[in-house]
Amino acid sequence: MKKLLIIVASLIGLPFLSQPVLSLEAVSSDEPVTLHWAGCGISKKAYMVALAKAYEAKTGVKIDIQGGGATKGIRDVADQTADIGGSCRRRMRGHKEEKGVTMIPVAWDALVVIVHKDNGLQTISMDNLRKLYLGEISNWKELGGADQPIHLLAREGKSSGVGRTARKLIFGDYDQDFAASQFFPSSGPLEKQVETDVYAVGVTGVSSARKRNVKILDLNGKSPSYENVQSGNYLLYRPMYLAYNENSPNAEQVKAFIRFADTEEGRNVIRSNGTVPYLEGLNLMKTKLHESRQAQRDQGVH
Repeated sequence: MKKLLIIVASLIGLPFLSQPVLSLEAVSSDEPVTLHWAGCGISKKAYMVALAKAYEAKTGVKIDIQGGGATKGIRDVADQTADIGGSCRRRMRGHKEEKGVTMIPVAWDALVVIVHKDNGLQTISMDNLRKLYLGEISNWKELGGADQPIHLLAREGKSSGVGRTARKLIFGDYDQDFAASQFFPSSGPLEKQVETDVYAVGVTGVSSARKRNVKILDLNGKSPSYENVQSGNYLLYRPMYLAYNENSPNAEQVKAFIRFADTEEGRNVIRSNGTVPYLEGLNLMKTKLHESRQAQRDQGVH
């Protein structure tokens, strides 16, 4: 098992297993410590609020949780205005604003297609999802619904956690343009728009979508249930990361919190929030290994 994890980590660029193993001993402190977290709202809802509460009860260390998105989480850690970053994407190499950040995967999330509660659609195929974002499908009747125009919603820019990951998972291309009718600076306003617009559709994280008054569509006939995400039967899954800066004065305290996330107690907290702990998604890592090898073959790398 250990060999498999090391191979997967090296092929898909995850730092988790290439780092020295961190001790599980708590970092002691004579005075109460407050750590500052910034990051994506999906990570916040998926596990962070509950995990921070459990950690404070156990250690007395308080974590001040702010939002701002995945990009803010990574870049605030880079410039040391935050101690911990929460992200649903990896840092972008070659971008100096994200240099010096170490990212540790702690959980798995799913991207989901959401529509208004009154929308009659129950499922969408991956092929139709691609056509939707390419602008090749623009009327609900093409998906078996009413003869009404589709209001396609998307995140603005190409660096957001949802936008960047959706481009990669749906198209295999971080630079793919979306033919959306409206763009949003964060997932929260997008989700709220779907709650009020019967003809709207968008993509967001399952953890935040569950807390909204929207309908979550099945994808290729599979729901984004805990079991389907853990097994890889639901196709749009992605790692969620905690980020830290080794040069931060609170780096050791941050590492202690990240270690807690991987203990049995921490995994129970993540799991009880309906989110899959990272190391419990072994089938997902195997799939990533297969995808990486296939990509290498396609590129002539053997």
